[in-house]
Amino acid sequence: MSGKSAISTENVAQRYGDVMMNTFGAPQLVLVRGEGSFVWDDTGKQYLDLLGGIAVNVLGHAHPKVNKAIAAQAGQLGHVSNFFATPPQVALAEKLAKMATPNDPGRPAKVFLANSGTEANEAAFKLARMTGRKRIIAMEGSFHGRTMGALAATFNPPYREPFEPLPGVVEFVPFGNVARLNRLVDDTVAAVVLEPIQGENGVIEAPAGYLAEARKITAKAGALLWLDEIQSGMGRTGTWLASEPSGVTADIVTFAKGLGNGFPIGACVATGPAADLFTPGTHGSTFGGNPLAAAAALATLGVIEAEGLLAHAAEMGAYISRRIEDLHMFEVARTRGRGLMLGIELRTPVAKALAQACLEAGVIVNAPRPDVVRILPALNITTEELDGFIDLLPKLFKAIR
Repeated sequence: MSGKSAISTENVAQRYGDVMMNTFGAPQLVLVRGEGSFVWDDTGKQYLDLLGGIAVNVLGHAHPKVNKAIAAQAGQLGHVSNFFATPPQVALAEKLAKMATPNDPGRPAKVFLANSGTEANEAAFKLARMTGRKRIIAMEGSFHGRTMGALAATFNPPYREPFEPLPGVVEFVPFGNVARLNRLVDDTVAAVVLEPIQGENGVIEAPAGYLAEARKITAKAGALLWLDEIQSGMGRTGTWLASEPSGVTADIVTFAKGLGNGFPIGACVATGPAADLFTPGTHGSTFGGNPLAAAAALATLGVIEAEGLLAHAAEMGAYISRRIEDLHMFEVARTRGRGLMLGIELRTPVAKALAQACLEAGVIVNAPRPDVVRILPALNITTEELDGFIDLLPKLFKAIR
């Protein structure tokens, strides 16, 4: 993978500040290429990527089968409007419809293809409004995106407050509290939205039985159950959906992130009666479901299936937890999450410093909370690659004391 890009890499960090809006702050690195679980910066330094573009690169970087599928589709048909159908679009929708209903395979399901997770959730928000009801119940600690509807269901006040008033009416309840949820949900509620595992809140998993109770409560009130699987789906936890082991079938499931292994794509899947709520003209997208994105997603799904990466993700998650526990580091309270969606919970709020020490040592992680370091590596990562990170941890903790 040698050879220089036609785009200049000189002074990129400085040029970035001159022309890019200051929404992300100064970039930590200038990355120029990737292969598998590794990326390289503009100085040639190699990094083990355990963040995966925030759960996006489920097959790592520059996967040859995904690249081949994109190139082949680009050479055949890159984009048409949604006045027309394409074979990759329909084939992908068929797969996603089945993926959203693992616990009720006979349940009808229909798909709206978008370009991102926030667009998938924006579609779900509008779909919920199509019931004629207005109230949405969301969770404290939630993150669903940055567009206005998705942001309205996102809990973090600093994200929300500059843009208020937001679309309403959205009410927040403590994540995992069945009694509070039961008190709020009645026949005025359009939908209850939740993440089976809250990634941006520090990898917080729904308590045992909570999804099943949410399903009962929403069904009783005639409200929709909307599961945001944008970060937790696509096999990251060892099953296609993190919600699959609960036995629950939701009315709406949203996907994105790992679906295209880096190619922008999202999906809102509605099941049962909710599948028919949208009618012509009620929603749309110029680029959603374009054949290039659909081809990338189909190739990604195909590799995950062919290489047995669901089971591998579960095995690697257990391996990470076991190895970290075996190191008996005082600084680590526990690991949490499932599969390759893990949080390393620290006893003190030094996660940001640890993430920076990791970066300097050639490992990319992030700190979604002051006491949590999050890892979201490729599903095909190896034990040897993981050992390179885990073996560093004791030294890194010493470095930040």
